[in-house]
Order: sequence, then C-alpha cells, then structure tokens
Amino acid sequence: MKNILIIEDDKALSNGISFALGGEEIAIEQCFDIKTAKQCLAKNTYHLIVLDVNLPDGCGLDFMKEVKEESMIPIILLTANDLETDIVMGLEMGADDYITKPFSLAVLRARVKTQLRRQEREQICGEIVGTTYIQDDISLNFERMEFFKGEEKIDLSITEQKLLRILITNRGITLTRSQLIDYVWTNEAEYVNENALSVSVKRLRDKLETDSVNPRYIKTVYGVGYMWEAK
Repeated sequence: MKNILIIEDDKALSNGISFALGGEEIAIEQCFDIKTAKQCLAKNTYHLIVLDVNLPDGCGLDFMKEVKEESMIPIILLTANDLETDIVMGLEMGADDYITKPFSLAVLRARVKTQLRRQEREQICGEIVGTTYIQDDISLNFERMEFFKGEEKIDLSITEQKLLRILITNRGITLTRSQLIDYVWTNEAEYVNENALSVSVKRLRDKLETDSVNPRYIKTVYGVGYMWEAK
C-alpha cells in the first residue's frame, strides 16, 4: 500500500486529485494548509507528496525545503505560475516534478506513478556490501566488471550485469518479474516483452550455474518472479 499526502487548499481540486489517484494500492490523505500537513507528517509515513506552492498559511517551497532536509519523500509541486524561472527554482530546491495549473488529472496520475516506480527501484537496488561478492566458487566485482566462476572469467552483458546485481543485492528476497523488468530496462521503451527477462535469466544461469536445469543460485518463484538463493 502506497500512502500519498495531498496538500492543496482548493478543496474541489484536492478532491479531484484524490479521486484520480486513489485505488486499491494507494491510500490518500488530504490537507488544506501547512499546519495540518506538518501534523500528518509527524504521525504518518508517506511515499509521495503532492504539494501546492501557494497555501493560505505559508509558501509551499519553504515547506518543501523543510521536508527535504529530513526525508527523501518525492514531492510533486502544483502551481499556477508557469514561468521558467519559478520551475527551475522549484526543481533546484528539491522538487521531484513540477506541474502547472490547469493540468490533466491523467497526466498527474502518470507523473505520480513514475515517481512511485522510481522510489521502488531505489529501495530494491541498494549497494552490495564490500567491493566483491563471493559465494562458493563465484566471485563478482561490479565496479571493475570482473566476474569469475572458479578461475574462469565470465563475460556478462550490461543487461546481465544489471539483472545479476539487483538479484544479489536482494538475495533471499523474491523480486517480481515487473520489478526486474522495470529496473533492468528502465531506459528502454515503455513496453518490454517479458520474454526478454526469461532469456536474460537463462543466459545468466548458463554462465553461472553448474546445472542450469536445476539452478543453485537463481531460483524461479513460479507465478511471481526470481530470487538469488543466499547461503
């Protein structure tokens, strides 16, 4: 469940945004001023904030600066001012996105989904502890792009490296096919055939596994995705 905080003093617009963004996997909370928003942030955890720049009890930009000093919550700014200097200032102060009024709720919904996907990628793509990851006879150094199985050097494509890294970083955790596709092919076209993931997994298994038919490391979680089997 993703929690989104909407801070917009126009109640009709706030209700429209709430209706457009709400759903089974998204919970919405509405605030109409900065004071109430601060109270909400003190009590609850949010995955994203939709913030109006002009609020009755203060400047949304100043409030955003306070929030960004204490957290990494993505913030999408809403404003009636479309001057380039104001947009640049908002982004430089920490905004993750900027939408000028009037705007399409469908566009806002798409921007929100983009921020939530980006946040999810950052959460599941942490850093591997140490320079080299070693398990059994496998040695992987992603910084130097040096990969060995025993004494045999393995050549991995960039796509295979990205897929292997996210699996190992989250070893012991099942990652869904959509999570893996979204991370590995994040800069590709919007639609990526799921077969591309299956092919990449097979190639990794052929290079890393002693028996790719009964893999020891890259496990298939049927109907869900894949997992790197940790020791």
